[in-house]
Amino acid sequence: MSEKIKNVLDELKAWCEKEGYKGYDPFDGLNSRFFQRFSFLKSNRLARLFWIQFFKNSPINLRPFLGVGKDYNPKALGLFISGYCNIYRLTGDPKLPDLLKSLIEETIALETTHYSGACWGYNFDWQAKAFFQPKYTPTVVATSFIANSLLDAYEILKEEELLKTARSSCDFIINDLNRTYDEKGNFAFSYSPLDKSVVYNASFLGSRLLARVYHYTKEKDLIKTAEKSVAFCTDHQHSDGSWSYGIAEFHKWIDSFHTGYNLECISEFIKYSEEEKYQDNLERGLRYYLTSFFTEQGMSKYYNTSIYPIDLHSPAQLIITLSRLGRLHEYNNLADSVLEWTIRNMKSVEGFFYYKKYRYYTNKIPYMRWTQAWMFYALSEYLYYISILPGRNS
Repeated sequence: MSEKIKNVLDELKAWCEKEGYKGYDPFDGLNSRFFQRFSFLKSNRLARLFWIQFFKNSPINLRPFLGVGKDYNPKALGLFISGYCNIYRLTGDPKLPDLLKSLIEETIALETTHYSGACWGYNFDWQAKAFFQPKYTPTVVATSFIANSLLDAYEILKEEELLKTARSSCDFIINDLNRTYDEKGNFAFSYSPLDKSVVYNASFLGSRLLARVYHYTKEKDLIKTAEKSVAFCTDHQHSDGSWSYGIAEFHKWIDSFHTGYNLECISEFIKYSEEEKYQDNLERGLRYYLTSFFTEQGMSKYYNTSIYPIDLHSPAQLIITLSRLGRLHEYNNLADSVLEWTIRNMKSVEGFFYYKKYRYYTNKIPYMRWTQAWMFYALSEYLYYISILPGRNS
C-alpha cells in the first residue's frame, strides 16, 4: 500500500508545484470583481452569505468568468510546509530545505500586522452565519496551523526565528482573542478578535499551539492557559464522545474532520503537558469518531447523520488524526480502506483530488487549501508514520 500512496503523493505534489501552490477556495466567492462592483450587494449580509454559498455549492467553477483569481492561501502554505517536512524526513532530499525556506518566506509575507503577535487569516472576505471576516482577518485556526508548520520546519532547519515566530503567535492567542468563561473559570478562545463565538475545535487548536510552544520554552503560563481551554471544551463533550461544532444553536451539527481536530489537540495536549486526566475524553471521542464517520466500504461521512456528501477533507483528516495520535498502525485496515476508496473515487487523472462527492454527482473543482493541501499533508503523514514503524509490512 505504501508504494501506491507514494505514487499518488508524487502525482499530487507535481500538480501542486505546477500550480505554484496558488488556487481557488470554496469560500472565495466575495473576491469576485463582478460582485465587488455592486456596493449594495457587498454591503448586504444576506447577499454576501448567498453569494459565498452559491460559489461553494456550484459544481461548475464560475470563478474564471466572474473575476476570482487563483491566489496563495496562508493556511494552505502552512499545510504544504508540514507536508514537505514529512517528505524531507522520509527522503533527506537536499533540495527541500530551500523549498521550505521559500514557502516560509511566502507565508511570513502574508502575516496580518498590528496584533500582539504573528497571526494569519484567509485571502478572502468571509461571511459566515455567526460573523463577517474581512480579508486577512486573523483567526486562531489559520494561525495555529501555520505556527505549527513553522515548528515542524524549526525541527529540521534549526532556525531560531521560526520558534520565535511561533512563540509570537501565542501572544496573539492569549492577548487578542476574546474569551467565553464558564462557572469554573475555564474558557473558550474566540475564532478571531472580531467575534465572541465558541467553536470547540478553534479553541482546542489554540490550546494545542500553546502546549507545543511550552514544550520548547517551558513557560508555565502557556500550559496553564492551554489547560483552561481544554477543560472548557472537554466539559462540553457529549456523553457518547461527540462534540457539536459550537455552542450556538446554529452550530449544533456534528461533523467528521472537526472531531478529528479535537482529538488531535487533546492528544497533543496530553503529550506536551503530561496530564493524563483527559485520556478518557480522548478515548471516548476516538470511539465515536471511528464508528460514526466511516463505512465498511471506506466511505468518509461528513456528518454523523448521513453518508453524503463525502468531502475530501474527511478522509484526509482520518489519516492525520490516526497518525498524530500514534494509532495509525492500530487502525491500518480502516485507514487503507478509506484511502483506497478515496483514491479510486475522488482522484483525477491529472493528479489532484476532487472537492465533494454527492450521491448522483461529484464536484470536481480542484480547491488548493480545502482539498489538495490537506491530502498532501495526509499522504505525507501516512508515509512518514509507516517509515518509522518497526516491523510494518506494506
